Amino acid sequence: MSATPDHGGYGASGRTARTARTAAVIPAAGRGVRLGPGAPKALRPLSGTPMLVHAVRAMAGSRSVSLVVVVAPPDGADEVRRLLDAYPLSGSLGDTTELVVVPGGETRQESVRRGLAAVPENVTTVLVHDAARPLVPVDTVDAVVAAVRDGAPAVVPALPLADTVKQVEPRTGERAGEPEPVVGTPERALLRAVQTPQGFDRATLVAAHEKIVLEGEGATDDAGMVERLGVEVVVVPGHEEAFKVTRPLDLVLAEAVLARRRANDGF
Repeated sequence: MSATPDHGGYGASGRTARTARTAAVIPAAGRGVRLGPGAPKALRPLSGTPMLVHAVRAMAGSRSVSLVVVVAPPDGADEVRRLLDAYPLSGSLGDTTELVVVPGGETRQESVRRGLAAVPENVTTVLVHDAARPLVPVDTVDAVVAAVRDGAPAVVPALPLADTVKQVEPRTGERAGEPEPVVGTPERALLRAVQTPQGFDRATLVAAHEKIVLEGEGATDDAGMVERLGVEVVVVPGHEEAFKVTRPLDLVLAEAVLARRRANDGF
């Protein structure tokens, strides 16, 4: 399959990716095994609409974002393109946001790299957003973009932890499943639970992907790659509705959030 970006579907016909100033990359090539067998996690329905569509709409809901790059499974770019075309962006957003679909790689890191390669060079701010966080509010997206535009090279939305956290000595191999001894209790006030979209100065994110090479599954956190460069990463307030849909119980919670939005906001 060709890796040439598909610029069809969403967006005004006269608009090209080269006019975009802020782009969002959504890696959606994973299978999400913790949700059980079936379609890849990003394509699972949420209130009758695939999670990926909710995630695309969440990014396009920000007036700052004029290009969304969806990174599909390596052999599924055409399928994802057709799926997204079947669920057009609602309202006027579809007139101002362009969508590109590219095939991904074998790891998340490679998929983000391929998505980044599809972003025009004149884009100065790049967001990386998990398809499995379909309900992030637009205010959170805007806060991340604003922080990058104000000069932060890397920005992550995050929430304080509600639970006490224990550091343990993992049991592996033949001892897997045995009780694990606690080796420390980090100070909860110093910890944050990180969400997405993570925002970056484009040059910083490109440098991280060029210089940081991790073995095995590769990097699962782009901000962590930037930290390895010695570049400061800052935190802005996240939102409780930007949780990650990983397990079946998360789907139940996400359905409840959407039901509340429809009741209260006409979403």
